[in-house]
Amino acid sequence: MGYFKDAAKGVSWMSALRVFMRGSAIIKIAILARILSPGQFGNYGIALLVLGFLEVLTETGINVFLIQEEDETVTFLNSAWVVSIARGTLVAVAILISAPWVSSFYNTQVVELLYIVAGVAFVRGFINPMEVELQKKLLFTKEFLYRGFLYFVDAGVAVGLGFATRHESSMLLGMLAAALVEVVLSFIIFKNRPQLKFEKQKILRVLNSGKWVTGAGIFSYLFQNIDKATLGKVLGTGSLGLYQQAYSISTLPVTETGNVFNKVTFPVFVRIGGDRKRLKQAFIKTLVVISALVVPFVLILILFSRPVILIFLGEKWLSIEPVLKILAIFGGLKAILNFNYSLFLSLKLQKYVMFSELMGILGMAVAIYPMTVKYGIVGAGASTIIAFVCSVPVVIYGLAKVFK
Repeated sequence: MGYFKDAAKGVSWMSALRVFMRGSAIIKIAILARILSPGQFGNYGIALLVLGFLEVLTETGINVFLIQEEDETVTFLNSAWVVSIARGTLVAVAILISAPWVSSFYNTQVVELLYIVAGVAFVRGFINPMEVELQKKLLFTKEFLYRGFLYFVDAGVAVGLGFATRHESSMLLGMLAAALVEVVLSFIIFKNRPQLKFEKQKILRVLNSGKWVTGAGIFSYLFQNIDKATLGKVLGTGSLGLYQQAYSISTLPVTETGNVFNKVTFPVFVRIGGDRKRLKQAFIKTLVVISALVVPFVLILILFSRPVILIFLGEKWLSIEPVLKILAIFGGLKAILNFNYSLFLSLKLQKYVMFSELMGILGMAVAIYPMTVKYGIVGAGASTIIAFVCSVPVVIYGLAKVFK
């Protein structure tokens, strides 16, 4: 029962953390939406698309590997840090090189923004991998304080600079400030500090273990962002800004509810994975709880979409109401689907996560362009539901194999 007491405590603290983080995010968006235009949010969205794509393209699965391993984190500390630095540097260089091309492709001035996100990627590479101990050892109280402070830095800098500059770069500079603070704190708080030592065998083990996580990460990113990338190209940054805000408002409450449980149950599932009967009971109970929490959020967003938009974004964003309702449904379904992924990851069955995301991408790839051209941002939203339907069969197959 000890693990479930820890899990219950973890859910409480992670829920508090997510409420704080996403509450801050909503306040930040509500303030900046009244200062910045949809086009500026679209430019910001393009910068995040590039950063996100290159980060998942080079994802090594370090954190998942360190949690899955029974060995102490310090065993692979130096190797994990070397891999992280190399990855951050690679991503930063790739962003700098691609910046002019991306700006030309979307026919908008985002080079300056891309230079900032290159800095974010580079700085993040130097974070001490010992951070993962907070999740691995179920130290959720400390993680609440740690992550909460970092998000406060991000939101505070973004809003402050937003008022001062009226420029979309303020949001990215908030991310950069938080990354710098995180590097410093990760070396102050955790007494085990990495060194730049090249340990070939350990590095290869980290990279080999993470190959499925890398694939799953790439496909997950594409699943969640093909619609935005296509919409930005076809309809322009103004429509992208509208869609992105609808996506944020509609999916944040439901996906964050799922993320709380995923973060807590992943290390717990790792520990009880050898007892399939106990694992199945824990999985079903948690799935029921997640569903019971997610469904009311979705209904509120569907039934009261107009007042939600007016409260959080303002009158100039009311055109997103139809797509917000569609994306709320998608967010609820995806939150439930993603919980299954934490089970697969805990059992080192990352391949099911990867193939599920791949099927979703294929569904999205077929639907997104014609739907966007014909129905605009509403069509882009509808394509996410099609993608979800395509990804479900793999999850059902994986669950059948696990609990046969």
